[in-house]
Amino acid sequence: MAEADPFNVVNVHEAKTNFSKLLDRAHAGEEIILAKAGVPYARLVPYVAPKPVQRKPGGLKLIGPIPDSVWFDPLSEEELALFEGRRGSDSV
Repeated sequence: MAEADPFNVVNVHEAKTNFSKLLDRAHAGEEIILAKAGVPYARLVPYVAPKPVQRKPGGLKLIGPIPDSVWFDPLSEEELALFEGRRGSDSV
């Protein structure tokens, strides 16, 4: 592991005390290393929003048509219990 810049290493106690200031520094582009007992544990870095993914319609490839029963038949007791957050048909 590469040596961290000692000016950017902040101990957990100090980070909790000055969290808002550390966020401002990170937002300004600075990378801050959070340490526990002097051992680096995490990095506080500026957030970079991911580029939006261009979606292309028609990506789902089916072997054949979906039968209407998938959409219109009632659920079994077990499926209904799972849908409602119950463990199984024994809790009905």
